[in-house]
Amino acid sequence: MCRSQPMRWPSGKAWFLVVEQARAVDPGCQSEAEGRGHPDTALDIQGCCGSRAAGWCGRTPSSLTLLGLETPAPPSSMAPYHIRKYQERDRPRVLDLFSKGMEEHAPTTFRHILKLPRTLALLLGVPLALFLASGSWLLVSVTSLALLTALRFFSKYPWIQFKVLCLRSDLSDITKSYLSEPGSCFWVAEADGQVLGMVGVLPAAESPLRREQLQLFHLCVASECRGQGVAKALVRTVLQFARDQGYSQVVLHTTMLQRSAVALYQRMGFQKTGQFFSSLNWRLFAIPSCVFVYPLPSAQASQAQGQAGGP
Repeated sequence: MCRSQPMRWPSGKAWFLVVEQARAVDPGCQSEAEGRGHPDTALDIQGCCGSRAAGWCGRTPSSLTLLGLETPAPPSSMAPYHIRKYQERDRPRVLDLFSKGMEEHAPTTFRHILKLPRTLALLLGVPLALFLASGSWLLVSVTSLALLTALRFFSKYPWIQFKVLCLRSDLSDITKSYLSEPGSCFWVAEADGQVLGMVGVLPAAESPLRREQLQLFHLCVASECRGQGVAKALVRTVLQFARDQGYSQVVLHTTMLQRSAVALYQRMGFQKTGQFFSSLNWRLFAIPSCVFVYPLPSAQASQAQGQAGGP
């Protein structure tokens, strides 16, 4: 299980500056912040604002700006985890992780859509045309709200569509899809009996020789356990499996909107080799899928030997 450590707040005058800063953001925090007792008391960063788990009165939980300096929060502790093969009892948690992961992409997609030139033209042009035709600000307001609501829905639709597709295909029977044939596998990361991450691999369908490329699918880590190296450990498990099975490359597809995943892959040595639009919806929203490839050292050594032995 992943746990959050309480933050120890500064003492003396600095404490009262923190309280004043909290008052300025949310007056409702005044009594709670002052009621914590001595300033040296360890304070749970989520305690000040009750249900507002995002942080200190709207501040991010990772840091707090105080007197122009940024005070980092202590790292969260997590029970030791291990990576093992998927079992049928993991199915409910795995599907829950996958579904929540898809839902997390909708806000990022919505912000991306709002920045597109054609979206800005739509949001400005349609209300302006209606105002010029009717002279009604009420109609303009209702129309603008309706357009934003529609865009919000459409930002979720591609992810809902992808989720339904996966649940009807490879994730409908994970054991059959990933564990019934050699050269494929599905792992989960587990801590304290709780599944907190997952990843699967299959021989790449597009590869002329299925034993050349291993494709990575569904890398996902619970949001409360990210930043602890779980995703990196899962990817390393995939790379080691690919070496042991004799594959020459590990390939995966992701979107550039998944910035943290892209950054992880690039840090681990994956190289972007191309991009494509997987459907009309993705093309409409200008969200390409990117292809990342990891050449395994054995394959690189073979290529080097071939070039050295050439004419």
